[in-house]
Amino acid sequence: MVEEDRELIESHEHPLDGYLREGRIPHIFCPGCSLGSITNVIIEAIIEAGLDPKKISVVSGIGCTGRISGYLNYDSFHTTHGRSIPFAIGLSITDPERKVIVISGDGDLFAIGASHFIHAARRNADITVICVNNFNYGMTGGQVGPTSYMGQVQTTAPYGFNEESFNLPHLATTCGAVYVARWTALDVRRIKDSFVEAFKKKGFSFVEVLGSCPTTFGRRNQLAEGKKILQHFADHTVLKHDVDPKETKIEKNGPLIVGKFVDIEDKPTLTDNLLAIQRISQASDKKS
Repeated sequence: MVEEDRELIESHEHPLDGYLREGRIPHIFCPGCSLGSITNVIIEAIIEAGLDPKKISVVSGIGCTGRISGYLNYDSFHTTHGRSIPFAIGLSITDPERKVIVISGDGDLFAIGASHFIHAARRNADITVICVNNFNYGMTGGQVGPTSYMGQVQTTAPYGFNEESFNLPHLATTCGAVYVARWTALDVRRIKDSFVEAFKKKGFSFVEVLGSCPTTFGRRNQLAEGKKILQHFADHTVLKHDVDPKETKIEKNGPLIVGKFVDIEDKPTLTDNLLAIQRISQASDKKS
């Protein structure tokens, strides 16, 4: 053990303490939930990407994942249900030098917030959206949501869900995202590398993380412990970079296809287009 590590342990400090709001700790996440480790990875990715902490804004909506913004010691905004993306776009276009990161769950982003996601990707808004997908409304009792898959059991589907679910990478790609990736909560190193790439990307970047929710998803689907869900991920994960996102649909006991699916360069962003309109308007005013 090096002397610096010994001093750190003796001082009872954690290397990431300065990036968390100490007054908000302890967190509310359930035992076995992956949101704690994902929060840690987000901070590590921000550091590795070399982002200026004073030029970062973190925005979230309602739900378990949405609580992450309150624990991060950046300019953070816990917005209303489903409205994190338009709030983030406002921050982005009024301060183009600021990195704006949206962190929220599948219910918040793809149920009440679905229209905002679609049009933000279509317009190539210069934001990064991280969705932790736990396949249900975890905070409100375990109801089915837009990413619940056929045969999944939840409080509102006690005999098994029987509707088609959103394929999030396919949806993001179809709508125009310039960066699309998916990982499981088990892939912490790959998640971090993907977050770094997404943070550095100009335009609308999207990363889906399949999270562990033992309390409201796991115990109704024979995965009642966090480690069982992670083992399920390990047993079913298939790594396929650059695969057609149409092929990444999640089905009961089927393969969980992960990887980086889309990485596009030099596509004009919403901010670029707005600035172009501004220049045209200013030139027109001078002529008149």
